[in-house]
Amino acid sequence: MLEVAAPEPMSVPQARAGDPAAWDALFRRYQLPLYVYVFELTREEQTSLDLVQETFIAAVKHVGGLREDGKFGSWLFGIAHQKCAQRWRKRGDKEILFDEMPDLADEADNQPDDLLIRREQEAEFMTLLNQLPLPQRSVLLLHFVEDFSLEEIARITATPPGTVKSRLHYAKKSLRKLVEAKNENAA
Repeated sequence: MLEVAAPEPMSVPQARAGDPAAWDALFRRYQLPLYVYVFELTREEQTSLDLVQETFIAAVKHVGGLREDGKFGSWLFGIAHQKCAQRWRKRGDKEILFDEMPDLADEADNQPDDLLIRREQEAEFMTLLNQLPLPQRSVLLLHFVEDFSLEEIARITATPPGTVKSRLHYAKKSLRKLVEAKNENAA
């Protein structure tokens, strides 16, 4: 599971003051988790890279508006989330679906049979996840993959915490039903 690095409060005030080394440290800390999140939503490598770059450009421009330095990570993910939404509106996409899980770094350690089974399970899971509405998928990814709290997800998605809780509840419930239906059809 990917994790967002623990915040280092000193980097944000230094970045706000225009220190390039502080921005470099923030970029190194957040670039991969941010890319993974954006890629899971768009499933397009170049689009994801572009959106991460646009996110950091926006962060540099608007870091003065950040009220709590310790919330930099969720603020940054919020910018990325909005950039994805803007991109979809421009393109007229109503829904972006995942088609497969990215390669995992520890796969080289697995036996070929284990790797094949794991890949099949991941593909099946992503197929089921694709059937959920984008807001539910987004909340699931932020909570279970990126390990954000419900309050942080509310800030990232610009939705009330109650809505985040509801989306997470219904996403898990819907996913459970999809798994059960898949298992019944397989039997």
